[in-house]
Amino acid sequence: MRNDNKEQDKEAIDKVTTVFFSIFKNIGGREPDWGLIHYTCISEAVIIKKDQQAHIVYNLNSFIEPRKKILSDGTLTEFSEREVSQQTNIIGHIAQRHSKYQKSGYLNGTHFHSYGNKLFQFVKTSQGWRISAVIWEDELE
Repeated sequence: MRNDNKEQDKEAIDKVTTVFFSIFKNIGGREPDWGLIHYTCISEAVIIKKDQQAHIVYNLNSFIEPRKKILSDGTLTEFSEREVSQQTNIIGHIAQRHSKYQKSGYLNGTHFHSYGNKLFQFVKTSQGWRISAVIWEDELE
């Protein structure tokens, strides 16, 4: 299948990914815009956190709720996460992306800075490119 809009598709996926990473930022007392999760993801999206032997599977609500709490109650402050490198593969109306990310902030008053990997899957909907799945793993120090 030929895709003459690959450049436009890549730009749209870049934007959705950037917005996804920005949702959780609370630097300088900024309140996260939780509604953006519905702009970036399809309602049936699956999000998986992997660490060593275990994994946790979330839907959008079960993923957002604990993050709302820790990003607003002082548990996690001055938090930001951003993509530092990526590789995107677009095939027709589906895509996948490997993102290397870094994140930092204060967890319970202690500063941290770490890196990790996210694998995104995207689907092109009538509203544009949206995330259908994310799996991530923080790198061990």
